[in-house]
Amino acid sequence: MIPHGFHFASPLFFLFYLVLGLFLVKQSSLKTGALPFSSLTLFDSLDKTLRQRFSFIPNMLFIFSFILAVMALARPQITNQLTENFTQGIDIVLALDTSGSMKGLDFELDGNEATRLDVVKKVVADFVDKRPYDRLGMVVFGDYAYTQSPLTTDGATLKSYLSRIEIGIAGDGTAIGNAIATGVKRLKDQKTKSKIIILLTDGKSNAGEITPDMASQIAHDLGIKIYTIGVGTMGPVPYYEDSLFGKRKAYAEMDYDEEALQNIAKATGGLSFHAKNTQELENIYTEIDKLEKTEIKIKQYQESKELYAYCLIPALFLFVAALLLSRTYFMRVTA
Repeated sequence: MIPHGFHFASPLFFLFYLVLGLFLVKQSSLKTGALPFSSLTLFDSLDKTLRQRFSFIPNMLFIFSFILAVMALARPQITNQLTENFTQGIDIVLALDTSGSMKGLDFELDGNEATRLDVVKKVVADFVDKRPYDRLGMVVFGDYAYTQSPLTTDGATLKSYLSRIEIGIAGDGTAIGNAIATGVKRLKDQKTKSKIIILLTDGKSNAGEITPDMASQIAHDLGIKIYTIGVGTMGPVPYYEDSLFGKRKAYAEMDYDEEALQNIAKATGGLSFHAKNTQELENIYTEIDKLEKTEIKIKQYQESKELYAYCLIPALFLFVAALLLSRTYFMRVTA
């Protein structure tokens, strides 16, 4: 609820204040009758009574009553602007490769070399922040695939699960078919209009019982679109390995099956990408974010609280008090 502020709904009634002003000016300009005395010093010794001293009270009460009555007619209000978001979210499963090759050091974070997985975790976390209206889930895969996080709109919880994944937690292989099948299982019974799998890997499918072609065909039949992302540079890639003397840097030939990833994306109506560095990976997730936009409808309306009673009740009270005082204690008897 957004505070919209205090205002008067019918401010034209304040023109009545001009009438009051003209009346007071006219009253002050009226001259009283002259007394047939050459000097008023004779009356200096006479003390005014309490009634005479405060005889102005009824008139003042009438004036304040009039001021408050006009304010009530002007309808003071406090208005709140209410906003409702109607969203048609997208269900997205993030399938992340955690195989041994994700320890490759051909990416950078903040100018320092970093493993492929460390960079992926950072970029994916940023992507999650951009999708507050969607349900996102996460699948990790290596030799086998499993659900790291079910579909949720709680981005903080999803990022907490993301921070816990490590290289090798699902084995050192690359079961791409199983990863797709696990994502499909998460999405197939959902009623959302758009269902997406974003599959990220740096290797060739070499594990699992389900082939990538078989899994992508099932996804296609269920209306699930797959975006594929291949990460890493080709050829010798540095990585750290444990040795008798602690960690040492070594090199290994790493590549991924670009054609297979393109076939998966094409079969399901998605797109295939390749990221050779951190900036390219960030750009890919930004592009996917733009391609798959959540429909958001915003309805705004106002809710007003009437405050005229806070003016009208005191106005009536002052008017009655002025009337009673003028007819009793301050009553004037004229001949």
